[in-house]
Amino acid sequence: MIIGRVKSGFKSFTSILSWGCAGVLLIGSASAAGLNYYVAQNGNDAWSGQGAAPNRAKTDGPFATLEKARDVIRQDRAAGKLEFGATVWIRGGTYPRTNTFELLANDGGTSRGPIVYRAYRREEVRMVGGVPLNGWEPITNAVILARLDPAATGHVLQANLGAQGISDWGRMTRRGFGIPSPKGNLELFFQDKPMTLARWPNHGWAQIAGTPDGQQGGKFSYDGDRPKRWSSADDLWVHGYWTYDWADSREKVRSIDIAKREIVTEPPHGSYGYKTGQRYFAENLLEELDSPGEWFLDRKTGILYFWPPGPIVSGRAIVSMLETPLVKLDHASFITLRGLIFECSRSAGIEFVGGESNVVADSVLRDLGDYAVQVDGSATHSGVIGCKIYDLDEGGIGLDGGDRQTLQPGGNFAVNNDIHDYARECFTYRPAVLVNGVGNRVAHNRLHDAPHNAILFGGNDHVFECNDVYRVCRETGDAGAFYTGRNLTTRGTIIRYNRFHDIARSIESKNGFVDVMSVYLDDCACGTTVYGNIFDHAGRAVMVGGGRDNVVENNIFIDCNPAIHVDARGEGWMKANFDDPKDTIQTTLRAVPYNQPPYSTRYPHLADILQDQPNFPKYNRIIRNICVGAKWIEWQDGLSDKAVEVHDNLTDADPKFVDAEHGNFNLRTDSPAFKLGFKPIPFSEIGIISEN
Repeated sequence: MIIGRVKSGFKSFTSILSWGCAGVLLIGSASAAGLNYYVAQNGNDAWSGQGAAPNRAKTDGPFATLEKARDVIRQDRAAGKLEFGATVWIRGGTYPRTNTFELLANDGGTSRGPIVYRAYRREEVRMVGGVPLNGWEPITNAVILARLDPAATGHVLQANLGAQGISDWGRMTRRGFGIPSPKGNLELFFQDKPMTLARWPNHGWAQIAGTPDGQQGGKFSYDGDRPKRWSSADDLWVHGYWTYDWADSREKVRSIDIAKREIVTEPPHGSYGYKTGQRYFAENLLEELDSPGEWFLDRKTGILYFWPPGPIVSGRAIVSMLETPLVKLDHASFITLRGLIFECSRSAGIEFVGGESNVVADSVLRDLGDYAVQVDGSATHSGVIGCKIYDLDEGGIGLDGGDRQTLQPGGNFAVNNDIHDYARECFTYRPAVLVNGVGNRVAHNRLHDAPHNAILFGGNDHVFECNDVYRVCRETGDAGAFYTGRNLTTRGTIIRYNRFHDIARSIESKNGFVDVMSVYLDDCACGTTVYGNIFDHAGRAVMVGGGRDNVVENNIFIDCNPAIHVDARGEGWMKANFDDPKDTIQTTLRAVPYNQPPYSTRYPHLADILQDQPNFPKYNRIIRNICVGAKWIEWQDGLSDKAVEVHDNLTDADPKFVDAEHGNFNLRTDSPAFKLGFKPIPFSEIGIISEN
């Protein structure tokens, strides 16, 4: 089960990355024997691209565009000149992208001769999918001034997008739980940060006062008279957790009945209808542009109104425009993108489609309308290393790869990244890292500050190790920092040596769903190993929600409530799911050859599961753990340690931590846990590893 400890420090950095990473050598500089080209804002595509700056005569020097460098490398490939690869050095500056920079199969390299696109000597290189705004003016239109809150007087400026050549003003659409990522959502950024679409309330939530026509009636009532101010609004939206605290959506308002205090929305009225007491806010309202950082775009006139949080000349104001990825690798291989900034797009930052050994490294991905990086299921040995990823409308990294029919691993990875403040517009099931397929790895990342999941996974044989996870699931309920569920064949994943801390709800609800889990094996999820993790004030730390063949071993639980939950929901409220051949439980079982090799040999208890009490949580093991404070195990549905293998856990004695008061949970040599077979956890190896 344990594949050995990973040494920390720069000397071991590439060895950490090399797990399943055939292209690890792409992380460094191109070989001195490789070709070198340069791109600069003062370059010229008629030049040779051989110099980092124009010569004195301005007759030769760098290229002006990435496309020219790409095309020349294609010619070099055809001429047999790429034995040792090539590096495209990009000089500092902002490079607007009005279309996707696309690299195809004939643009890639080899293991010996990779192709590298990277910043020149760590100069700041920005790939931008937006357009800067200028021409800011005070508001003089009396009608507009009358609609503004008095608090905004003298603070709000306006810019005419049409006068600046911007004709695509974007469109508001439904988004959220179960809704595909929308395209065309224009956003405003200032000082490299996303601004807030004018909303009410400015912070927190309003609550549904009632549902006059029932949960599916398409309307809800509100308290107070705030909506009286919105009579001139014709593109009003509401965003909320309408029924469950794990499902949000943004819905268009059809009408407001001021007398009855009722809001009617356009169909489909949220994923599950509306429920009294649930949370929402209203947005896209000029009348609510009443605090610094808020903005509103009148899509009839193309005029954008903005209350800048600082002097408008002190920071760049930019609107996102590009509706396709900034960069796409389409069946190209052995390509590295390094040291770049990808920002301000309505779509994703980077997409890997097919290919092998592609890497985005040491880069910043921010202010994007979709996932920062998406690695699709046909890609292998590719991923994201050492990047800063934040301020995203949706998730951080989408990591697929591997073949679930044959259990062939994909070997894709997300390593050493800092991912935070994601799921800004779609609050649920847009994780820091979304993992599917077989045999992918998420390691040494810092995952934090988000409303819902850190890692959402399906598939088989993944490894999630040495991640530092905190302040996630902040405003959702019935949620897990690491989450999987409702698939009896999703097995073989190892969750080890991670640190979970400060995992708890920051929002209360009238409707229950107050639980937040660190590792949530939901709805009969099976075959996951949770080994050697530290759970420190980590909510309901591990939930085994009716599944089988799960192992919880060698972990430390500090003040979790409880440390472990085990239930038999398959014999209770989920029994009908097992009996229904059209239910997810049955369809996902039939989707793979679960009773034939390699499944039957890799997961022995799976082959005859339908003849072996499939509803009952068999073969779970809870062994050699340490629990201090709060509650140890919560049994439900009549379960006890007679149904689950539970032994050699230290739950009623001092484990003798080195310095628990200051967060040092290493064990002293005289700890009684060692007599039970507990193995030391490599705390120093958890989290981001510096290259310096």
